Order: sequence, then structure tokens, then C-alpha cells
Amino acid sequence: MARKPMAMDSEDTYVVGVDYGTLSGRAVVVRVSDGFEMGSAVHEYDSAVMDAVFLPTGKTLPPEWALQDPKDYVSVLQHAVPAAIVDAGVDPSHVIGISTDFTACTMVPVLSDGTPLSSLENFQDRPHAYVKLWRHHASQPQADRINAVARERGETWMARYGGQISSEWELAKGLQILEEDPEIYGAMDKFVEAADWIVWQLSGTYVRNACSAGYKGNLQDGQYPSRDYFAALNPDFSSFAEEKIQHTIGQLGERAGGLTAEAATWTGLPEGIAVAVGNVDAHVTAPAAKATAPGQMVAIMGTSTCHVMNGDSLAEVPGMCGVVDGGILSGYFGYEAGQSGVGDIFAWYVKNQVPASYFEEASEQGISIHEHLTNLAATQQVGQHGLVALDWHSGNRSVLVDHELSGVILGQTLATSAEDGYRALLESTAFGTRVIIETFRDSGVPVTEFIVAGGLLKNPFLMQVYSDITNLPLSTIDSEQGPALGSAIHAAVAAGAYPSVHEASAKMGRVKVAVYKPIEANARAYDDIFREYLLLHDYFGRGANDVMKRLKARRREVLEDVE
Repeated sequence: MARKPMAMDSEDTYVVGVDYGTLSGRAVVVRVSDGFEMGSAVHEYDSAVMDAVFLPTGKTLPPEWALQDPKDYVSVLQHAVPAAIVDAGVDPSHVIGISTDFTACTMVPVLSDGTPLSSLENFQDRPHAYVKLWRHHASQPQADRINAVARERGETWMARYGGQISSEWELAKGLQILEEDPEIYGAMDKFVEAADWIVWQLSGTYVRNACSAGYKGNLQDGQYPSRDYFAALNPDFSSFAEEKIQHTIGQLGERAGGLTAEAATWTGLPEGIAVAVGNVDAHVTAPAAKATAPGQMVAIMGTSTCHVMNGDSLAEVPGMCGVVDGGILSGYFGYEAGQSGVGDIFAWYVKNQVPASYFEEASEQGISIHEHLTNLAATQQVGQHGLVALDWHSGNRSVLVDHELSGVILGQTLATSAEDGYRALLESTAFGTRVIIETFRDSGVPVTEFIVAGGLLKNPFLMQVYSDITNLPLSTIDSEQGPALGSAIHAAVAAGAYPSVHEASAKMGRVKVAVYKPIEANARAYDDIFREYLLLHDYFGRGANDVMKRLKARRREVLEDVE
């Protein structure tokens, strides 16, 4: 967990890890010798997420949009990094490297020198010129066509992505720009992962990281999908790979370059120190949790959840987000799956479905509304609320890969309370994780250990629910800043302090093993409810009833008419 500075030797060296999340960026200063977290700081984005109103104009955005301003990312370097150094109480001259991680797939349209199109005066009022956040799902029509054309053509790379490409990924977002704002597409020299753009700002060098290129950019075995395939989607899209996304690939833990003079001024760190190749927030967390062996699944639980694990062989897992050689750790195949909404669902419920009296009770007790609802829910027996929910309020990332799906709470009556619904939603996200685990197992990639990182591990009741529903022991990362610690580990490798990420993880990673264990009676009871969850999951998610998609289509039509 967070640590206060200890007495330090004058020879100690340090690295900085910066984790870019959905709403803020956080920096942590870590001692290279043992991974001790000396200090940290958080800086919230000024513009946050533009998902309802486009801030430059005040115009309402269409449904499923999610944009950001890249200026907020630089602001994190200018504020969080210097503040973390002060909090750590270390001499900046003893810092030898910096590394960053980012939400993926978060995409920045830029000029050839890295200038974001949104910063150009003539494009500041154009939504497509801004960053498309990972949870921008308005490109679902393009994703549907990407999948359909790939199946018609028998594209073999589809199997590496569980047979389905998400609207969250690079191809769909790029195609949407082309078809909805071709002027922006033409002006865009590169479509860059934010993970690589921020490294570009730090080092002056654009290096495309192997992780996001493989998982989000469809790079497999050194090749992107063919020019003919892109042309089949749209003739003007034929050169997308070679013109917009293709670039030099950097491996995880490599040095991208040295810290520029300008970035040194922003951060207060020495010019020329190692800047590591960028990484994805979930994947970089695995070494922080010492999850470097096959079978150790790490779930990074926050607004969404990403599940990553190493495997020693290549397998095709239906609905996975991808499998990439070296995507997490060199020498292994890195597997990824995920859930698009977890903490976001709990936040939505609290904001929109909980009566004021609950907030008053929480205030009187001096606790948060989430703690209050959790405490009430924890007094119930499994199944007492009579509900089962689907965790699709932000669509389904795995294993259905369909962001036209939506949430369900079944079984409500006039006696249903706020804590009933809250508990059902907590459980629904655990059921979604169990589907992922069982799909991996059935595909020959068994999960032997389940490790949780991220903000939601602060909820002990939720962790016990996950252990009961998955029927697995649950370990927890011993850090409040798992991704930032993982980035710091990669910074140490890039700076030459360790020969590999594997060895750095052994020294600098932190984990508490089997903190939660399944309660047998609860696990048996949840097996029954999970069967009900699966019935709903397949009924609404596998084509038996497309009512969710029809309702979303109608909503879009109505909103377009209103505008």
C-alpha cells in the first residue's frame, strides 16, 4: 500500500512511473533496489471526459462518444511528477528513468511532428480532431463492418482476437473519422496511441509500443491486415496501415530515448534520463503484481476491468481481446480480455438510482455512499435479494465483444431496495469475470491464480464476492498504484538497472497471496445464480433476442430528430 519515505542511502537511485487513467494521471517515485514507493501524486484532467457535451462549442455529442483533450496529459507531467518528487523527499538528480502507461485504446490524431489536430485553430471546433478515449463506442457501425468483411474474406488474423474486433480499437475509430470527417482524416498524418504520444512528448521520439500495436492495432507476426482488406472496408481506407499507424515498434522495457530539455523543465527531472517505451495500464500491472508466470490472471479493476495473463503456448480463445507474442512479458504469449463497465456501473447506479435518504445516512456515519451500500448489502445471504443482473451498461468487451448490448436487472419487485440492486450489480461483474475465466479454461489456457489490482480492491466485500463466484483464491497487489509501479519497473529496465522485466519484477513487484478464499457455501449458492446469469447472457448476447440493439437504434434515431 502507500508508503512513507524511509531513511535513504546516498547511493539509492529511483525511477518514476506515471499512470494515465480515465479521469486523472498519477505519478509514483520508486526505489530501484526493492520497489519501495517513496511518494506519489495525482493530477485530475481539467477537461475530464467529453461524453455528453463537446466543451469547445457546448454542443451536445451524439450517444456513445467519449473524447479528451491531450493538453491534460502534458499537465500531468507538469504537476503530478514534481509533486511526487516532493512527496518522496528524494533528490531529483538520483532519478534514472521515467516510464508511462495509458488506457487503451485511446487515440490521438496528429501531424507528422506530433502536434494534435485539436490544438490547431482551424480544427478546435471539430470533435473528430480530439482524442478518442478507450470507451468511445460511437464507431460500432464501423466495427460491425470490420468484422463482417473479415469473416467474408476469411481473414486468419481474426482468430487472434477471439473472432471479433471491438469498436474501442484503432481500426474502427480510424474508419469512423474517414467516413464522418474526411477532412480531419486527410489532415491526420498519424493516428497515435496516447501511450506512445506521451512518450513522444517526453523523449522527442515516436516509438510505437508492441503491446498496443498488437492488441489494439491488429499487428500480428509483424504484419497488419492487408491493403486489400482495408480497401474492402472503404477504398479511401486502403492505405490506413502504412500511412496512419505503421511505425517503428519498441519492445516493452526498452529505452525509447532520453528526456528532452523541455520535458525536464516540465517534470523537474534530469535531462537525458531514460524514457521507456510506452505501455498499457493493464499489461504493465502484471509485473507489479509479480504475475510473470503462465496461469496468473491479473484483473485491473477500476471504471472498467482488464484481465491479462501470460501463457506458454498459443491458443484461440473466443471473445478474447487478443493474444500477442511478448505482449506482456518477453518469452510468453500475452492474453487479454476485459469488461467495459465495472466501477462505472456502480457509479451510475449511485448517481441515478439511490434515494437521498441513503446519502443522508452515509453522511451521518461519516462514510461514502458506496461504503454504506456495501455495508447494507453485506448483511444479506447469497440470493436474498432475488435478483440477477447483466453487467453490460457500457457494452460487453469479453467474451461477446458487442457494445450494442446494455444492462439488465431482473427480478425487481416493489420490495426491492437500493442495496439489493447494488449488490446484484457487484455480483454481475463477478459473473462476467467468471465467464471470461471459464472461456479461457475451456480453450486450453487455465487460470491457476486470480490477482486483483486497481481501486476496487479497497472493497473487501467485493473481493470476497469475486472469490466466491469464481471459486478461486484471490490475491491482491500490495500497492495502491499498481500500473504506476509497473511503469516504474519498466523504467528501471530501460535505465539498465535490471537486465529484464522478469528480474525487475522479482525485486520490485509486490503482492499479497490468497488474501481471500472462497467460502464453500457461498460458492455453491452462486453456482445456481450463475446458471441464471448464463441463460440471460446467451439469450440477449448471442442473437436469440436483439431487443437491446433495437432499443439503442431507436434511441439514436430519436436523438438525431431532436437535434
